[in-house]
Amino acid sequence: MKVEARIFNVITLFFFLSAIVYGVWAKEPVGTVALLLVGGLALIIGSYFSFVARRIEARPEDNPDAEISDGAGELGFFSPGSYWPVGLAAAAAFAGIAVAFFHVWMIVIAVGFVLIMVAGLVFEYHTGPNHH
Repeated sequence: MKVEARIFNVITLFFFLSAIVYGVWAKEPVGTVALLLVGGLALIIGSYFSFVARRIEARPEDNPDAEISDGAGELGFFSPGSYWPVGLAAAAAFAGIAVAFFHVWMIVIAVGFVLIMVAGLVFEYHTGPNHH
C-alpha cells in the first residue's frame, strides 16, 4: 500500500501546486476551488492508504527487490456469481436520474434502493457471529 499512498500523495501535491499557480495566474475562483477540492480528495485517499500501509505486512509491491514469484498465490476471495453489483449499478443509475430531474420523492426511493443494494453486497456472505 506504500506505492499507492505515494502515488496519491504526489497527485495531492500536484493539484495543490496547480491550484496555487492557477489562482495567481488566472485570478478565477471556480477553477482554483475545483483544483483544491480534487487535491483534497486525493489527500483523503493517500492518507487512507498510508494509514492502512502501516497496519498490514509489507506486500511484494512494496519491496523494490521482490521477484514476480513473490506475488504468487491466493489474492483473496472474489464472488463468482453475485448479482448485487448489477442491482447496485441500476440503483445508482436510478439515483442519478432522480437527482438530474430533482424529484424529491424519486431521490428518497433511489437512496433506499442504493442502501439496500449496498447492504446486500456487503453482507452477501455474512453468516453471523456463531457460524464458522
